[in-house]
Parts: sequence; C-alpha cells; structure tokens
Amino acid sequence: MPAIELSNLTKRYAELTAVDGVSLEIGEGEFVGVLGPNGAGKTTLLEMIEGLRRPDGGEVRVFGESVWPRNSGLQSRIGVQLQASSFFERLTAREQIRTFASLYSVGTGPADEWLERVGLSDKADTRVEDLSGGQAQRLSIACALVHDPELVFLDEPTAALDPQARRNLWDLLSSINDSGRTVVLTTHYMDEAEILCDRVAVMDRGRILQYDTPAALVRGLDAPARITVAPGVITVEQAAAVPGVIETEERVEGVVLVTRDPGGVITALAAGEQLDGVSVKTGTLEDVFLALTGREYRA
Repeated sequence: MPAIELSNLTKRYAELTAVDGVSLEIGEGEFVGVLGPNGAGKTTLLEMIEGLRRPDGGEVRVFGESVWPRNSGLQSRIGVQLQASSFFERLTAREQIRTFASLYSVGTGPADEWLERVGLSDKADTRVEDLSGGQAQRLSIACALVHDPELVFLDEPTAALDPQARRNLWDLLSSINDSGRTVVLTTHYMDEAEILCDRVAVMDRGRILQYDTPAALVRGLDAPARITVAPGVITVEQAAAVPGVIETEERVEGVVLVTRDPGGVITALAAGEQLDGVSVKTGTLEDVFLALTGREYRA
C-alpha cells in the first residue's frame, strides 16, 4: 500500500488554479522531493496532503485513509516541519521540544533523545531566539519527529543555511529516511534533491511535469557533456578536430569540448596526452529543471 495516493487533486483560488489535477503515488519508506519555481503550487499541494487545506476536487489518501475532512487518526502518524520555524517565545530548546512532545502525550525521555540526536544537547538551555539559523532548523525538525511519525514533510529545511550547515543537515535527513520513515521534501536546491531523494516530482503551474528518479530524469534530458581541458594543453582548433566533439569554446578555465560521446573524447585526449586539468560535467537535475520550467524570473 502506498504511503500517499493523490488522484486528480485540484485547488483553485478565484481564477487561479494552484494545483491542477495532480495524480501521484509515494511508496512507504521513499524519500521524495517536490521541485518547482515560486508559485508552482508546491506548498498548496503539501498542505492538502497534510490535511491542512480542503481540495476543490480529487482525493488524497495517506496510509489508505482519506485526509479530509480532517482525519485526527492520521495526525500522530504525520510530522510537519515548516520553512519558517515558529516556536513558543522565551522557551529554551529543551523546554520547546518537551512542549511539542506533551502535545502528543510523549514523555520527556524521547524529547531529550531527539535533542541529542540533532546535536543540540549543548544548547538545551539556550532560548530559541538565541539559536543560529541551522540550530533552529535542527530543532524544528526534532519537534516534527518527537512523536515518532511514519510520514514526515519537510518544507525547504536548508533554506538560508551556510554550506556547512546544509551538509550537516543532509546527514540528519538521510538518517531520518534510513530509519524507515517516508519523507516528502520541498527544496530549491537541485544538488540537495539529487543527493537525498529516491524520486523527484518537478512541478510548475499546478501540474506535475515529470516524476522519476533523479538519474532517470537526467538520462531522459539527453544533455551533452562538457569536457574542460586546462589552458595551454589543447587549442580550440585541435579540440574541434577530436572525433565526437560537436562544439568548442575557449574560456578562462580552459578549452571546453561539448560532446555526446564523452568516453570517446576522453580516450582521444588520452591518446594525445591532453588530459592535464581535465574535468567532465554531464547533465544535472538543474538542467532538467530549467528545461521543464524555463529560465524566466519568477517573483
């Protein structure tokens, strides 16, 4: 039985169709990312799955049960971490998570264990307003998990974090999924989705455009590889003559060879002893995202 089943799900606001006939299945134990530009309908979609917003059409089933009208039996099985953490004022980190735990009739033991698991034991007596952005995000995730839910929703959990804090949080998110929970993530970071997610749904204008593994989405794009050779190793004219090269470009970092046969081109460069400083960049999930949703600015 899938953890989540969506059938022709629709939500409208006046003349705006925020979610337009979305059908989707997420299996138990999967880590699924929902990607899309601003205004794509991601948040509205998740709110309907979480039972926070009433659909105008279609159906949402979580663990085989309908979520609307509000299904109180599902609430203890779901954990939600919002992008903007909202804590009780003037409470310490320990008091905060214990308060969340009490809302689910969970004792202080599990609350303190989760505080340790997210690396905040040394900040237990620090008021939440004095935590750093990364610490606040980790506390927010711990509060969403303190009642041991089977299904977790994470709304841009690494937004506005520095690279080190993001990487540390990735390890935590992976461990959440490794413990058997189903995780649904929204993010604007393509590398994050590529590393963490089993499958990715690319969404725009209320519709799911593609839904597959990151690797399958990149393969389907059939984007050419870009091979860069360090300056002075090969000329543009020599690069253009390499079998399999369809385009060349001279840049500050070196000569770029564009090809759909990277293996053959690398072999040719090796034969000519022209591999110094070589780097290969193939298609990425970001390329897929831009190909599907376009490059225009979204406010």
